Amino acid sequence: MDKIWKIGLVGAGRGSSYGNITYRHARFDVVALCDANENTLARYQKELELSDSQCFTDYEKFINSGSMDAVIICTPILYHAEQAVMALESGINVMSEVTASNTIEGCSSIVKAAKKSGKIYMMAENTIYRPVFDEWAKLIESCKLGEIIYAEADYLHPIHALLIDPNTGEKKWRANRPPVHYCSHSLGPILYLTGDRITRAMAVGNTYRILPEAGVGAADIQLAVFETEKNMIIKMTRTQVAPRHYPIHYYHLLGTEGFVETDRFGPDRDTRMQKGLLYLKNDMKHTQLAEWPEIDTSLPDYALLGGHGTCDYSTLLQFLNALDSGKKPVLDEIRAWDMTVPGLIAAESAFHDGKWMDVPLPE
Repeated sequence: MDKIWKIGLVGAGRGSSYGNITYRHARFDVVALCDANENTLARYQKELELSDSQCFTDYEKFINSGSMDAVIICTPILYHAEQAVMALESGINVMSEVTASNTIEGCSSIVKAAKKSGKIYMMAENTIYRPVFDEWAKLIESCKLGEIIYAEADYLHPIHALLIDPNTGEKKWRANRPPVHYCSHSLGPILYLTGDRITRAMAVGNTYRILPEAGVGAADIQLAVFETEKNMIIKMTRTQVAPRHYPIHYYHLLGTEGFVETDRFGPDRDTRMQKGLLYLKNDMKHTQLAEWPEIDTSLPDYALLGGHGTCDYSTLLQFLNALDSGKKPVLDEIRAWDMTVPGLIAAESAFHDGKWMDVPLPE
């Protein structure tokens, strides 16, 4: 009989997305919940049908409750490393929301704790599990695009209310996060598809005209450029304040034999299809319109309850596969480093007039 994995959920806000699908999955049993906000905790406690003894406002007590095989961490980024390390050192497997940490030191501590503990660490970078990238992977594997030499990965998402509370004027934690820090939704799919890693980074963008009172998180726009081991160039544009409706992820891959890209509208909300362009030099006379599914219809209906289409559910399945096999997931602590640290280095570059800076390897 397949093992039922006992899960502790940390963060009842964003965590409710993973809680909604984990709670309904036959291979998981949500046995503990932790949130620093008592009202949020109590509200989600009822949905998960947990007793008071299974709910915690103190993370250390939650970890030491002895009831969990694994935790899913969905707290603000500045807590990710500390909470992941504590869990790993306690012999508990970890799936953590993105990005891995807000500091290189935090990323390093995760790598060391995962190695020492022998437990599973997985970063929950859900965008790589969009069905569109399954289709792009086939193009790459068939060599129809040739060698990938350039990529674009823009993420334009104004979040004023998540930077400054509109009712109190109080800064929130994202106000201290430079836009390029939040890079894994952009870099993740590119590095996942190519198997590459970034070696150098630079960025520009250090003006604050739109929401100056919010601080570094409200840089008008930041543009980063990355170089990789395979000599690919990646361009990433990020904003958390500039007007864009709807918010978009835009991706482009250019190879020696063709290119593929998404459009700049995002997935169609009625058809659940992502449109774009495709050109294969050996198969086509000119660029063609293309479209790819945004939803994996092979998954159960409740897979949509995680949000982000079916991506969260597909991410959870990868964690389950790692738990079952005991083998490192694709997005282990090393790939979490590869998809997080370049953004930290790029942000530092932006504060130093776009200076090129090396991206270190994990120790």
